[in-house]
Amino acid sequence: MPIIVRLDRVLADRKMPLTVLAEKVGISLVNLSNLKTGKVKAIRFSTLEAICRELECQPGDILEYQEEASS
Repeated sequence: MPIIVRLDRVLADRKMPLTVLAEKVGISLVNLSNLKTGKVKAIRFSTLEAICRELECQPGDILEYQEEASS
């Protein structure tokens, strides 16, 4: 998948555990963990907004586009 989730990197930079972010954003730890590991196919803008607000970052800090290699 060409969209890479870099939430783990931003959390490490902020020294914030996933459990704390989940509580502040109001999302279940399981759903946030699935997002962090790239196991989700979509994210609501309201969730992305809440994550960015709590982490004081931009969406581009969390999501990265990486072109797939051609066969």
